[in-house]
Amino acid sequence: MSDSLLKRIGVSGYNKPKATPKHPTKSHVVVAREGGQTKTIHFGQQGVSGSPRREGESEASRKRRESFKARHRRNIAKGKMSAAYWADKVKW
Repeated sequence: MSDSLLKRIGVSGYNKPKATPKHPTKSHVVVAREGGQTKTIHFGQQGVSGSPRREGESEASRKRRESFKARHRRNIAKGKMSAAYWADKVKW
């Protein structure tokens, strides 16, 4: 099951996110694996870029990132099996 799932989804391995430019609503996909559990997660809003920390960023970018992290803090804390965790890691 495992190899065929990875191949069908088109990712290089477990916990390796991949952009999905042709998906109608979600920007990325990952096959998350934690313990003995495996789950396919689509995450991130298509067409919206996150705001990762960078040198010389604007105050608006910093506040935007902090707002996202505050708004989704509980779901991010759930770990690898939540979409918020992956959106935080990849886009923010």
